[in-house]
Amino acid sequence: LEPEVKTYKWLSNYVSFAKYGCVKQGSPGSPSCHCGFTLSPSLKHPNPPWSGGGAGAKSLSFRGWFPSGELTPASGQFSFQQGGWGASLADKLVRKCDVLNRGFSGYNTRWAKIILPRLIQKGNSLDNPVAVTIFFGANDSALKDENPKQHIPLEEYTANLKSMVQYLKSVDIPEDRVILITPPPLCEAAWEKECLVQGCKLNRLNLVVGEYASACLRVAQDCGTDVLDLWSLMQKDSQDFPSYLSDGLHLSPKGNEFVFSHLWPLIEKKVSSLPLLLPYWRDVAEAKPELSLLGDGDH
Repeated sequence: LEPEVKTYKWLSNYVSFAKYGCVKQGSPGSPSCHCGFTLSPSLKHPNPPWSGGGAGAKSLSFRGWFPSGELTPASGQFSFQQGGWGASLADKLVRKCDVLNRGFSGYNTRWAKIILPRLIQKGNSLDNPVAVTIFFGANDSALKDENPKQHIPLEEYTANLKSMVQYLKSVDIPEDRVILITPPPLCEAAWEKECLVQGCKLNRLNLVVGEYASACLRVAQDCGTDVLDLWSLMQKDSQDFPSYLSDGLHLSPKGNEFVFSHLWPLIEKKVSSLPLLLPYWRDVAEAKPELSLLGDGDH
């Protein structure tokens, strides 16, 4: 099936969307970025025969977003490449949710807050997302003196995250459907090499990224959302966290696996009650398949 909406790309932060029924994947890339998603009902059948019927039989739409920097912090934009965490989510949600990628290279929370209403709008009950992830901080935490365009002061970063959560609530996506994701740690030695290749100085510090990760945690606590603390988890117990990063900033294949393995439990609890789209093939009525596939023989 063809995607119902345009695909936008971004770097360290991005948005992904999915519709119940068909997995819609975004453009592939190389390293993987930090991002967010939403799941929401989209199937238009008023009483899906495979769901058991009733008003509680919801379909799903999965949306995620994550703005970041020019292809420098691009963990979300590339999350749908082979082995990417977005692709792994899409695989897990086949026949339950469509997962669409929304990535905007170089974006920070200031810009993401502005475009969010264009990406997620209030719809009818069948289009109400069941989960949204917001994954920002890699660009916001850039050092002001070295990267003033992407840098966002910590206080504004905090306010922007809260504003986005509040906006989602205003379009009927409550806090318990939102998952905030902190930026991952930064390997300064590896990223400095990339900066030198680009003709600039080291423009991020892991200690500063940690301050933004802590702010993200506080927003999640204040707003009542779930949160995935990548910055702490990747450095826990003296792990070799640089192995999770392809260039010191973007996720490596191992980093993608790490994100998926820790994000999936949070997503799963929000989608576990969703029915499988359409019946298992052995359960399709042989004589009149429309009875199984459409709910009655008149369609």
